[in-house]
Amino acid sequence: MSGLVGVPLSVEPLTKKDFTSDQEVRWCPGCGDYAVLSTFQSMMATLGVKRENTVIISGIGCSSRFPYYVDSYGMHSIHGRAPAIATGVAMSRPDLNVWVVTGDGDALSIGGNHLIHTLRRNVNLTILLFNNRIYGLTKGQYSPTSEIGKLTKSTPYGSVDTPFNPVTLALGAEASFVARTIDSDRQHLSEVLTAAANHRGTSLVEIYQNCPIFNDDAFAALKGPEGLLIKLVHGQPITFGGGELAVVRGADGDLKVARTAEVDEASIVVHDETRPDPSLAFALSRLTEPGVLRQAPIGIFRRVERPSYDDLVRDQIGTAKAEDTEAALAAVLAGPDTWEADER
Repeated sequence: MSGLVGVPLSVEPLTKKDFTSDQEVRWCPGCGDYAVLSTFQSMMATLGVKRENTVIISGIGCSSRFPYYVDSYGMHSIHGRAPAIATGVAMSRPDLNVWVVTGDGDALSIGGNHLIHTLRRNVNLTILLFNNRIYGLTKGQYSPTSEIGKLTKSTPYGSVDTPFNPVTLALGAEASFVARTIDSDRQHLSEVLTAAANHRGTSLVEIYQNCPIFNDDAFAALKGPEGLLIKLVHGQPITFGGGELAVVRGADGDLKVARTAEVDEASIVVHDETRPDPSLAFALSRLTEPGVLRQAPIGIFRRVERPSYDDLVRDQIGTAKAEDTEAALAAVLAGPDTWEADER
C-alpha cells in the first residue's frame, strides 16, 4: 500500500513553482540545504499531492527553516519534538502527506527518544534527517554524528564520543524504510525521496549535507575521485568504484570489500531491500567509515511492508464505535476483578 493512499491529488499538473513560497531563503552561501530544498520542491510536483494536503513539521536547526520555504502547510516546532507533533498530525488527518525535516543534532540528541519510537511505531510519515556532522545554527559545536577527535568550540581537545550511524540506529529501531542519499546527487536524492513518500509507514532518509561555514568539506573525500560511494540497487550485485570493487561475504559471515577481479562472481552480495530480516541491511550500514568519510553506502537499505501505527489505531477506533460504547466503557472501568470490603 502506498503512503499516499487517501491523500487527494491535484487535477491540474503541478510545477516546482507551486511549492516555492514567497519567503527569502536564508541559509549560508554554499549550504547543501539549497540543493535539498530545490530537489524537494521539484519532486513534490511529480507526486501530484495538493499543497493544502502537504504538511512539513520541523524542529530546531538550520534545516528546520524548511517549512518557511515550501508553499504548503507547516510548523517550525520545538527542539527534538518534530516526530511527536507530526505523529499527532498523521494520526488525526489521514488525508495529509506528512513530512518531518530535522538535523543530526535535533533528531539524534534531544530528539533521539522521539525518533526511535516513531520509527518502531511505523507512523505514516517521512523523516528527512539532514546530517552535516555539526551543530550549525548554534555556531559549530560537535553533534551526535561528529567523528571521534573532532575539534570544535565545545570539544577543543577533540571529541571522545562515539558517533551515531543514523542508518544503523534506524534499522535497530525496526524502521520499515531506511535510506541514505547525498545533497550533491540531485537525481539520486529525488529518486530516494519519491520512494520514501510512496512508502506506507515511517520512512527515514539520511541526507549527507555540507555545512560550508562550520564543517566545510565534511564529505569531500567521499565525493572526490578517491571516494567510494557504494550505490545500493535492489536486485543488483553490489559493485562500485567503476566496477573494480565489490561487497562480498567473508568466511566469517561478515561483509567486506574486495577487488571484483579477485573474487568469484557468485560471492558478490546481491542487494535485497525487501528482506524481512534486517541483518543484511544492518551489515551494509556498517560499511560506512566512522571517521573521515571515504566510503559509505547510499540508496535504500530496507523497504518492507507492515501495518502503520495510525492505520491500526483508526481500525481500533472504528471497531469501538461499532460496539455498544456505553457497555464497553463500563466493562473497561470495572475491570476483570472486583473486591468486597470486609466490614469487620
